[in-house]
Amino acid sequence: MASNVNPTVRRRRLGQELRRLRELKGMTAEEVAERLLVSQSKISRLENGRRSISQRDVRDLCGVYEVEDHRIVDSLMQMAKDSRQQGWWHSFGDIPYSVYIGLETDAASLRVYDPQVVPGLLQTRSYAEALIVGALPEATPVDIDKRVQVRLRRQERISAAENPLRLWAVLDEAALRREVGNRQVMIEQLEHLLEMSQLPHVTVQVIPFSMGAHPGVSGQYAILEFPDAADSSVVYIEGVTSDLYLEKPQDVGKYSVMYEHLRAQALNVEQTREFISNTAKDYARPTVRG
Repeated sequence: MASNVNPTVRRRRLGQELRRLRELKGMTAEEVAERLLVSQSKISRLENGRRSISQRDVRDLCGVYEVEDHRIVDSLMQMAKDSRQQGWWHSFGDIPYSVYIGLETDAASLRVYDPQVVPGLLQTRSYAEALIVGALPEATPVDIDKRVQVRLRRQERISAAENPLRLWAVLDEAALRREVGNRQVMIEQLEHLLEMSQLPHVTVQVIPFSMGAHPGVSGQYAILEFPDAADSSVVYIEGVTSDLYLEKPQDVGKYSVMYEHLRAQALNVEQTREFISNTAKDYARPTVRG
């Protein structure tokens, strides 16, 4: 199988198809679980693509759903096999947000709002390292280096020669004012942010403090959209011990509307570049000591 198979996306597509077959049969997840003598949570995890699906699982489910077309069964079995392939991120060991990385790797566009820090795809190495050290004080140097390497590898989607990720980032002013690392790290980070904002497929906007309350005060989130119409959009909300993935159209719709409000209330592209440039100059000024 080709090495560019994305197991996360394959699991999602397979899970969606299995859910469709169950609904066509008019069965609940609980009823299917009882027939297969497994937990209902397993059926739910299989359908939402959060866990690997074995070919045996597919065979058993097709049996319950009375799928008689062998071509459909064979296709689903192949998808199950593909879904157990390893993505590039698996070579780095256990990554807590590996599901998200799999989605981001295959996404066509990403809209992200961050009230606290510069988004990972736009971070410099020094900023990323200082941020991880501060956020994870108990992490070992090996773990820190692994996370930095993964973050830099993710950024290849932005610099790809073909089909680069379309990124729209809205940041709160706090993300620029929070001194991560030291002043020189921040100067380099803001200059990098300006450089990235010049790319035709990258848009950066800032919401200044003067805007007051706005729809993003509830916290960070990202909206991922995919090139294949069969793959539904996903809202990703990062957590401390677990992450949240929202795929229901009404949920995605609400977050999309909220994002449009954020974009409307933020400084426009040119104003944002001027704002970032002026903030970098603030960091470059000598610190006045009393």
